[in-house]
Amino acid sequence: MATQDTNTTLPVTELRASIRGTVLTPGDPGYDEARTVWNAMIDRRPAMIARCTDTADVRAAVNFAREHRLLVSVKGGGHNIAGNAVCDGGLMIDLSPMKSVDVDPAAKIARVEPGCTLAEFDQAAQQFGLATPVGYNSTTGIAGLTLGGGFGWLSRAYGLTCDNLRAAEVVTADGELRHASEDENADLFWAVRGGSGNFGVVTSFEFDLHPVGPEVLSGLLIHPLADAPEVFRQYREFAARAPDEVTAWCVLRHAPPLPFVPEEWHGERVLIIAAFYAGDMAAGEKALQPLREIGNPIVDVIGPHPYAGWQQAFDPLLPAGARNYWKSHNFVEFTDGMIENFVAYAGKLPSPQSEIAIAQLGGAINRRPTDATAYPHRDAEFLMNLHTQWEDPAQDDKCITWARDMYDSMTPHATGGVYVNFVPEAVGQERAAYRENYDRLVQVKERYDPENLFRLNQNVLPTA
Repeated sequence: MATQDTNTTLPVTELRASIRGTVLTPGDPGYDEARTVWNAMIDRRPAMIARCTDTADVRAAVNFAREHRLLVSVKGGGHNIAGNAVCDGGLMIDLSPMKSVDVDPAAKIARVEPGCTLAEFDQAAQQFGLATPVGYNSTTGIAGLTLGGGFGWLSRAYGLTCDNLRAAEVVTADGELRHASEDENADLFWAVRGGSGNFGVVTSFEFDLHPVGPEVLSGLLIHPLADAPEVFRQYREFAARAPDEVTAWCVLRHAPPLPFVPEEWHGERVLIIAAFYAGDMAAGEKALQPLREIGNPIVDVIGPHPYAGWQQAFDPLLPAGARNYWKSHNFVEFTDGMIENFVAYAGKLPSPQSEIAIAQLGGAINRRPTDATAYPHRDAEFLMNLHTQWEDPAQDDKCITWARDMYDSMTPHATGGVYVNFVPEAVGQERAAYRENYDRLVQVKERYDPENLFRLNQNVLPTA
């Protein structure tokens, strides 16, 4: 039996009667599990959690929140670094029970509910040798990833996750279900492709799929940190010539104790290059060979791997339940000054789990105009994510200070834009996240959410 709600000002019984899913309040079994998200620094307590099973539940929850003027948060996969999925004292709309994936292999289309993780989406699509570009950590939720843009190993070949979105079903602040596509509610469709959760709750995503796998050419090269300056310089030349099918990311961190890493290198600072080819295996071997010839790597494990397995390869380095803080920059070029900073700050990583990740962008991502979608960063060739991770709260100041200091040191080299899904603060980076598309987003916000019901995000403020 559920416990009696302690907040007598909220008619919990009314909400429970209006949805088929479960409504949890503090003290109910499952409440603490439902409010827990990936980043352990987030510890908020909603007054109610509506665990929705379908679109009708979502509409009922949105109407309830609007009518009772509640603070609203929306949880998909719960992987957002800022923890915007959870609110204090309001209503959390939990979409995690909504996990359906419907793949049409003939049309190469997938319809995906917002509670799905990337692993669940990949598993369904790979049954037919298909995939769409998604992120590099498979426990991420498809909803937040797509709404912020979304990039991964396939993006240089096929664009962002949101570039592959064909349509979406969106429950807007008035409780109405709207179909958003190029032909219907086109302004809303434009806005949800990179404008985050400002405009409603997406209950279904429809994606284009591409032939991928089931095996792909991928793997790691690991170099000593001492060799990093020269390796970076040669990597820069390789990246400038690489075809769109090639994606090569760099990571500076302590070497993990993986079985293929020589034991004497476990825990030592290294430069890891993660390489991927989206296409024919033989063509990939030829395309990646110049990368493999750089320097004298400690490890070279590039070879055929199952695509779904490669998508999950880095999950152990990003476990749920750790404390996390990120800072991020976009860059149009890979300068000598950046290389100096990368190496210097890698020499003083604040915890064994922390890392400096440099993603290679460009390719198909940047062939779209800046105003094609709400995601505006079509000039970025590289993205840096300073990913600090630790267990002991006593290390909070040390790790956060390191990330902020390095972020500041990289600012002169950066575009001034930031990827919205990597912003650690709950609010305050709107202009950097949406850049020249911000004013147009305001117009869409005023049409679909003039009262700013959906404001736990990098918030687009309606002018009213």
